[in-house]
Amino acid sequence: MSPADGPAIETDGLTKRYGETTAVSDLTMDVERGTVYGFLGPNGAGKTTTMQMLTTLTRPTSGRARVAGHSITDRESVTPHIGYLPEDPPVYDELTGREQLEYAAGLRNIPEDEATERIESLLERFDLRSDANKRIEDYSKGMRQKIGVIQAVLHEPDVAFLDEPTSGLDPRAARTMRNTIAELADREMTIFLSTHILPVVDELADEIGVLHDGKLVAEDDPARLKSRAETGEARSLEEAFLDITRDPDEEGLRERPAE
Repeated sequence: MSPADGPAIETDGLTKRYGETTAVSDLTMDVERGTVYGFLGPNGAGKTTTMQMLTTLTRPTSGRARVAGHSITDRESVTPHIGYLPEDPPVYDELTGREQLEYAAGLRNIPEDEATERIESLLERFDLRSDANKRIEDYSKGMRQKIGVIQAVLHEPDVAFLDEPTSGLDPRAARTMRNTIAELADREMTIFLSTHILPVVDELADEIGVLHDGKLVAEDDPARLKSRAETGEARSLEEAFLDITRDPDEEGLRERPAE
C-alpha cells in the first residue's frame, strides 16, 4: 500500500504506559481521509497522550499507527504531512505574530512568495492583520490561539491535529474557526479534533470517538452516537457523552434512595 492509499490515521493496539499507569490502552481505529474526526473524553481520558503519539512527540509502549500512510516510528516521514495545535500553542513571545508565522513557514520550507500569500490570507481570515506586527507577549489568549491554528495549517498538511482550537476565542472568532475547519475538510484535509465544546463537534464531525479511562468506548457518526445512549432518550451529544462516560459508582450513588 502506498502512502496515498488507505485511511488518514490508522491505529492497531496503540498503548502508552507510564510505569504502572496505562494512559492509552489498545487503541484501534481508522480515520478516513478528508473527514473531521471528533475525539472526545473526560479530563485524563488519554486524549492528549494519543495526539502526542500520533504526532510522533511520544513513543507508544506497544501497538502501531500510521498517519498519512507513514508509520509514526518514522518521524521524518510523518512530520511533513501533519500539523499540530496543542492546547498551549508553541509560539515565541518576543516575536510578532507575522514573524512567528514567517518562522514557521521557513521551518516547513514553504517558498517565500507562497508563504507570504498564505500568511496574509489567514491573518485576514482570523482578523489579525491589524495586530500582526505586535509582539505575541502582548496578545490575548484568543489571539495566541489564532496564531497557533494558522501555524498548524500553514503548510497545508494532509492531517491536522487540533487540541481545543476554539479555546479562548470570542463567539465571532469561534465561528470563524469552525468555518475554517469545515473548509479545510472540504479541501480533503483530515481534521483530528479534540475539544470539550460538544456543539462544535456535533456541528463539524463526520465521526466521533469517545475515549474513557484510556479506552475507546464508543465510535460512530454524531446522529447514531446520540441515539445509542443507554437510556435511549438522549436528545443531545452532551447527554449521550455523559451517558457513555458515566462512572458506574456514580450511577449507584445517584439511584440510592434518600434515607
